[in-house]
Amino acid sequence: MLKFYYSKGSVSFAPHILLEDVKADYVAECLDLYLGEQNLEKFLSINPKGRVPALITDKGIITETIAILTYIAQIHPETNLLPTDPFNFAKVQSFNSFIASTIHVAHAHKVRGQRWANQKTAIENMKTMVTENMYKYAKMIEKYFFKGPYVLGENYSICDPYLALVTRWLYDDDVDIYKLPLILSHDLKMKQRPSVKKIIEIHK
Repeated sequence: MLKFYYSKGSVSFAPHILLEDVKADYVAECLDLYLGEQNLEKFLSINPKGRVPALITDKGIITETIAILTYIAQIHPETNLLPTDPFNFAKVQSFNSFIASTIHVAHAHKVRGQRWANQKTAIENMKTMVTENMYKYAKMIEKYFFKGPYVLGENYSICDPYLALVTRWLYDDDVDIYKLPLILSHDLKMKQRPSVKKIIEIHK
């Protein structure tokens, strides 16, 4: 059995959906980041970075969203959530890496500015750029990555829960989602999936 550590409203939303998609045998434990539970010794012994998500497997611990998404798909090959040929697998990693390295950072400037600056004016200035940057990067998704109706085209993949997470951030960051018709369509489609409905309720 897997054990999944998550927090509400965090990036762990994406792999949590995927665990439900594959009907994984798992238990989940929610950490309250506002109470600092991620910094308690109990969790730091699991992930010294003090970040969620984290996944305990029978072979050890996996951290980082992309790694967890990939692992879940690979141990459930029958679900076809991950391309097997090298080129299309690389395209998946390209999309997910763009979210992890660029979009996640842009979103975090709204609430985690102290990671990059210690002057109040600098932190506040970062916040003012969030909506603009998130919209810009979302447009890049529509132009360069999104095939439709899912990210890779007709087939649902590990990219789709990750995009669903990004869409939640877009709403939170005051981006006009109606200016992003492809992402809006994807959002509506995702919200019809039982796995997504369940995890939305859990992450409220």
